[in-house]
Amino acid sequence: MEKVSIIGSGNVGVAAAFYLAEKGSANIMLIDKLEGKAEGSALDLSEASPLRGYNIKIEGSSDIKKIKGSKVVVITAGKVRKPNTLRLELLEENVKIIDPIIENIKKYAPNSIIIVLSEPVTAMTYYAWKKSGFDRMKVLGVAGKLDVTRVCEFVAQELEVTPIEVSALVLGGHHKFMVIPPEFIRVCGIPITELLPADKIKEIISKAREAGTEILSLLKRQTSMYSPGAAIAETVGAIMSDTKAIICAPTCLDGEYGFKNNCLDVPVQLGTDGIEKIIDLELSLSIREQLQESANVISKTIESLGI
Repeated sequence: MEKVSIIGSGNVGVAAAFYLAEKGSANIMLIDKLEGKAEGSALDLSEASPLRGYNIKIEGSSDIKKIKGSKVVVITAGKVRKPNTLRLELLEENVKIIDPIIENIKKYAPNSIIIVLSEPVTAMTYYAWKKSGFDRMKVLGVAGKLDVTRVCEFVAQELEVTPIEVSALVLGGHHKFMVIPPEFIRVCGIPITELLPADKIKEIISKAREAGTEILSLLKRQTSMYSPGAAIAETVGAIMSDTKAIICAPTCLDGEYGFKNNCLDVPVQLGTDGIEKIIDLELSLSIREQLQESANVISKTIESLGI
């Protein structure tokens, strides 16, 4: 069975490992620089396998060499937000943290697919692509899948329907400038505009943009972990099982949607080789203007990286 390595055994990394274990599509290697942390979490997860019925190998180590042979390497390591801080404020610190990680991925897992969750995720995904030298279709982030999930949950709550019947699309960045086109929100194929008034749709979109901040303000000492962990697992699972799933993910663009040298959430099709297709949609003028605004924010962040 192929291997997935998760670098960073904090709350999100361990949650992702659990959801991946439930899928049973790959062996899991947890990595954390703090000795004993990854090993302990791996042991705990393994001991749940008789109850949860997953039959995979889960290991942990403080030695990053253990990522050798991984098909996918997920980077969750990095500083996380505190109340009243912005994702962009984490940029400088997290670049220093993931820089050696990328070098080690190049050295020990040169044929892997890199998935980034470290904040600010769009800029960090772009940085990982540039620093790794990997094909851009083998480097992606996790943000859009998470944001789509939140939109779907809030719509389901409002309409009192099952969330699995709701679909949506998120473009741009993982911040207040994320673009959530109402025309792409549907319930059983029915446009949300046929089911809810415009003011309620606007309220849901606003709530989705601030969902992570709301959780952070409530928990105070930690950020969300279950929903991003589940989003990682869905993204990795689509690659490991070659499902050809279409998800929204931070993707390094080379002309798609009219952008170059930038990284934006866009719909992509995933398979065994990573991103197999970038889906370049026709968008309304209003949505394109919003996407440009989001891209400008990310572009300035990328420029500050000096790469």
